[in-house]
Amino acid sequence: MKESGRKQGATSPCAACKLLRRRCTQDCVFSPYFPGDEPHKFASVHKVFGASNVNKMLQQLQEYQRGDAVSSMVYEANARMKDPIYGCVGTISSLQHQIELLHTQLAIAQAELVHMKMPQFSSMSGGPGTASNSPGNVWSLSSRHLPSDVHSGFEVYGFLQQPQINIL
Repeated sequence: MKESGRKQGATSPCAACKLLRRRCTQDCVFSPYFPGDEPHKFASVHKVFGASNVNKMLQQLQEYQRGDAVSSMVYEANARMKDPIYGCVGTISSLQHQIELLHTQLAIAQAELVHMKMPQFSSMSGGPGTASNSPGNVWSLSSRHLPSDVHSGFEVYGFLQQPQINIL
């Protein structure tokens, strides 16, 4: 009995063989990693790296390394489709920048927490209009010393102290 022109029990070709319009053999290097029901994976990898280069890379690797290599190629290909110049390096750079900002925000929050735990320190800092909050005070930290994207979500109070040098 035939089903849509194929013999019963025959497997469908992998995504690579479908896209390349060739017959998928049992020893096809692509079939374990690019199943026929996920054609977008191989399409992006093929567009960025080329089928013959992917074939060469996979054949140079040990069997146990191929799955990770395919995952990496798919990720890089998708990143290159979104950002053709930087690819996944642009994503990594953006995430590192976010980490730096979060570290800065964490430091501000920790300093705020220290200030809340030390009530005697807040009584020494004085209220509005005192010498410690005046613009000429060289020990107070204002928002002008922080990048705009760091202090946007925080109100910076006089309790964050950092030495400043006023040049006359």
